[in-house]
Amino acid sequence: MGHLSLPSSKRNNPRQWRLLDLISAAFFAAVLLFFLLVFTPLGDSLAASGRQALLRSSSDPRQRGRLVALVESGHQQTVESCPADAVDHMPCEDPRRNSQLSREMNFYRERHCPPPEETPLCLIPPPTGYRVPVQWPESLNKIWHSNMPHNKIADRKGHQGWMKAEGPYFIFPGGGTMFPDGAIQYIEKLKQYIPIAGGVLRTALDMGCGVASFGGYLLAEEILTLSFAPRDSHKSQIQFALERGIPAFVAMLGTRRLPFPAFSFDLVHCSRCLIPFTAYNATYFIEVDRLLRPGGYIVISGPPVQWPKQDKEWADLQSVARALCYELIAVDGNTVIWKKPNGDACLPNQNEFGLALCDESDDPSNAWYFKLKKCVSRTSSIKGEYGVGIVPKWPERLTKAPSRAKLMKNGMDVFDADTRRWARRVAYYKNSLELKLGTPAIRNVMDMNAFFGGFAAALLSDPVWVMNVVPARKRSTLDIIYDRGLIGVYHDWCEPFSTYPRTYDLIHLSAVESLIKDPGSGKSRCNLVDLMVEIDRMLRPEGTVVVRDSPEVVDKIARVANAVRWTATIHEKEPESHGREKILVATKSFWKLS
Repeated sequence: MGHLSLPSSKRNNPRQWRLLDLISAAFFAAVLLFFLLVFTPLGDSLAASGRQALLRSSSDPRQRGRLVALVESGHQQTVESCPADAVDHMPCEDPRRNSQLSREMNFYRERHCPPPEETPLCLIPPPTGYRVPVQWPESLNKIWHSNMPHNKIADRKGHQGWMKAEGPYFIFPGGGTMFPDGAIQYIEKLKQYIPIAGGVLRTALDMGCGVASFGGYLLAEEILTLSFAPRDSHKSQIQFALERGIPAFVAMLGTRRLPFPAFSFDLVHCSRCLIPFTAYNATYFIEVDRLLRPGGYIVISGPPVQWPKQDKEWADLQSVARALCYELIAVDGNTVIWKKPNGDACLPNQNEFGLALCDESDDPSNAWYFKLKKCVSRTSSIKGEYGVGIVPKWPERLTKAPSRAKLMKNGMDVFDADTRRWARRVAYYKNSLELKLGTPAIRNVMDMNAFFGGFAAALLSDPVWVMNVVPARKRSTLDIIYDRGLIGVYHDWCEPFSTYPRTYDLIHLSAVESLIKDPGSGKSRCNLVDLMVEIDRMLRPEGTVVVRDSPEVVDKIARVANAVRWTATIHEKEPESHGREKILVATKSFWKLS
């Protein structure tokens, strides 16, 4: 009584019951899985990880090509984020990849870029706790610890005044291994021997720079220093320099020429850079000589200068300098200062290193993936007047057409027109487009297609420095940029740039297709998506990108901008400009890994 009586056909069929149970369980499991995927973060996480694996896949170049095409066409809405361990990723200076290469002449510490199909197609995330950087000039002395939480240098070099951790900041007292009492006192010592004040010297190169305090404090003397160091055991030194707002990039003096034109720097500095200047028949000193202007100065502090147990190395260094007829200005403790002579009259001569002049056919400004030579660059191979004391003093040299510009067809007229054009453009950027140029929000600026450096010249009154990049496949105008008292490098934009992620506040780009297409055939050498993913890597969160190009190219860039999470607007060009240009202004969003 009270029990349900089932027909015998239902009661006596356990197999059918098991089948119904399985169907019901599968149904409820599907409902539960649907709920988890749609209404909880698990679904987002699984979907994102799946897409990331797909986007980062390098096993199938065709698949990567299809993804690039989808992003370019606007059908792929988002380029996914890279994993958390990629926050400091530099594709061409990846120690995991490069450690397998030869140690000879530090070849493994130079640039070695992976093929495009092996480059992750994803956006570099900021580290946990990342904050909008401290603004200039406060950033010279302190930065957020959480933006690059690498304590190694502070722990090892804190007693030498490099940097130290203090609360939420890294503090930079301004010291260095060879100037633990501070760069200011060190610079004052150099002033006894070198015309640091007065505008005679303007462009400087600091080799093996540490956290670049020397270059940072030379800015007060109106000397613009480009500092470089490799990604080595002090892996973050250039990252710290750029976070401080000091001009710097990653490089290694190894088997190739540094990416600068001949006779660019008024001053070359090494403070315990440990470059073996006399090794390999003085090849490294010869490279410094190629970069130094006639009449320029080289300063070496630290080994081997009057250093214990390095008598032979010190004697060899002096012998090389004498062979090149460098004038010894001073030996002050462990610091030596030489002045480079004018002209080639010193060589040939009898010297133990067998130093001789290069052939007249050698172009000393050829410096993109160019092997070091064991011959001395001829100053006579570069026409024009560019010696220290011959070029106008700073700031007059900024606006006066350099003699090397005169060597171009209608060079003087082109230079003057370019200077006026950029003055108009920058005024329009500030007044009509309301870019934050001239405010503390923008410090590190890059011009990806710099020509004569007109954009940088127009920013003279702003608290910025500009990395002027001259594409390696275009006519070299980088020597003119240096003659103006500005700085920059050669680079091919079908490869990643030698800098850390999140190092520029504003990046300017024009004539985009000329950067990714072969100038002869007009065929694409690389694609727009990879270029913009690289720009995103270099750009700080909330940083700005400005693109000037044809309406068709700007529309393409706007589609990709959405995929890399930029907020973009398109504007008309300034009224005085000719041509069909439009201007895209984009802001990188400040996103974080979930």
